[in-house]
Amino acid sequence: MTAPTINGTRYPQPIEDLLPAARVLDLPEGEALPSRNRLMREFRIGAPKAGELLALLKAEHAKQTEAEQLRTHRAVRGAILPAEPDPTDPTPAPAAPELAPPVQPDPTPAPEITTAEPPAEASAVSRPDTPTPTAPDRRAVAWPVVLLALPAFVAIWSGWVGLGGLTGFGIVHPLPGIWDSFSINSAITLPIGVETYGAYALYVWLSGRVPAPALRFAKWSALGSLAVGALGQVAYHLLVAAGVTSAPWWITTAVACLPVAVLGMGAALAHLVRTHD
Repeated sequence: MTAPTINGTRYPQPIEDLLPAARVLDLPEGEALPSRNRLMREFRIGAPKAGELLALLKAEHAKQTEAEQLRTHRAVRGAILPAEPDPTDPTPAPAAPELAPPVQPDPTPAPEITTAEPPAEASAVSRPDTPTPTAPDRRAVAWPVVLLALPAFVAIWSGWVGLGGLTGFGIVHPLPGIWDSFSINSAITLPIGVETYGAYALYVWLSGRVPAPALRFAKWSALGSLAVGALGQVAYHLLVAAGVTSAPWWITTAVACLPVAVLGMGAALAHLVRTHD
């Protein structure tokens, strides 16, 4: 199902423009409010904006519930109170009780009563329906990821390059006749391709800012890319520990297909991210 358009555009809108459309979403039976994931999917917004929109919907729902409870209480209270007598009813009304004779005023003047003056400044009492201001959300810092990536980069790079050497990757001259002295180790294509695509697909999956087909493709391809990366590291260390200088044919076949597979998945994900169908 395509996301509803707001003001004729599919791009993320401000909260005040998304709120009317969120009120009229079709909800399953028994649900009063949409979930945050539903808002993210319908309006293609991030988790912070979806959380803010859901908070506004919850506040409106709470006010409506309180108003309905107040109306119900008033209706029940009106049904319990006795009704006024009907003037056309022939039944005579009960006689009013006799009043006691008036009390004569005491000529002695009453003592003057002084009341304490209220304080100059009174503390404001908050009303129950007054929304409490929420503290602004603080984003988590991302710089520790760089520190974590440094040792992982060294281990992953050396593992893939070593496995590439065992499977036939090595020094090549990509520009013969143009630059004969230029050479490059083709094994570096393995860590750059596999691990970079895995990180990019993981970002697209967790961002929640792309259409549903792109989310599904990014999810499964990211998990598959990370699994292939882990298997590649395991294969390299097992081969080195066993003293193998040339990988078996089935490992060589799988490793040789990785650059082509990464190219295909990257092109497909880039296409799905940019489409809104």
